[in-house]
Amino acid sequence: RDGDAWVLNGHKRWSTNATIADVAVIWAKDENDTIRGFLVETDREGVFTPPIDNTWSLRAAITSEVVLDDVRVSEAHRLPAAEGLGAPLSCLTQARYGICWGTIGAAMACYDAARQHAQNREQFGQPIGGFQLMQERLVEMVQEITKAQLLNWRLGTLKDAGDMRPQQVSLAKRNNCETALEIARSARQVLGGNGVTSMYPVMRHINNLESVITYEGTHEVHTLIVGEDLTGENAFGERVYVGERPIRGRLENVRELKPYPNSHFHDSSPSSDQGAG
Repeated sequence: RDGDAWVLNGHKRWSTNATIADVAVIWAKDENDTIRGFLVETDREGVFTPPIDNTWSLRAAITSEVVLDDVRVSEAHRLPAAEGLGAPLSCLTQARYGICWGTIGAAMACYDAARQHAQNREQFGQPIGGFQLMQERLVEMVQEITKAQLLNWRLGTLKDAGDMRPQQVSLAKRNNCETALEIARSARQVLGGNGVTSMYPVMRHINNLESVITYEGTHEVHTLIVGEDLTGENAFGERVYVGERPIRGRLENVRELKPYPNSHFHDSSPSSDQGAG
């Protein structure tokens, strides 16, 4: 902070639409390590938004860098109610929820391409969909898609009720990105050599899913988010204890994610308090 103004410095890669945006939402730490939000015009002196070119994934997206070099903004540019890590993380939670649905949409497109090909492509006097190993691939695809759709549906009902938690979104994002990528790869094999061509959408989805499994929190980060929620143990790095041990948190009982209340994920033995079984 400099008097009545704020001076922002920093460099962020992989910022969607920054090159064409008029305003950027900037999250920055002040001298006291408090995270604050700012609205910054991209044509302001000291702001640079060069594009990131030559990507093999998400090629339809405008991906950019944001560079801030002694950018001065007034107090009016600060988001007054946004203070601390909770503000940016709340945005991430909503974006991750959307990813849970979008990835399964990509998986459905790959499955549909593979199924149609298996029904139309003939070898040895019959459609290749008549062979056992091809049917196994298709069944595995539709099985995993259906499971992910049910997970999304339950997450959506929790969201509508105002009960959705970030850890639950992490579980779904982690599962659905991995599931979609495995389905896309399996569909590519059903399509044979033509699966790597633009005749089919599968390679495009594979490339895009390789980005999606990384952005908005990597697979490994979401693993640790859910792991901490289940065990109460922080495995991210150095632990800082002030007074007592941190209160244990868990997925508010994983059964919340199940559509049927009479089903049980937990060990029902009297001595168990270990969360999901």
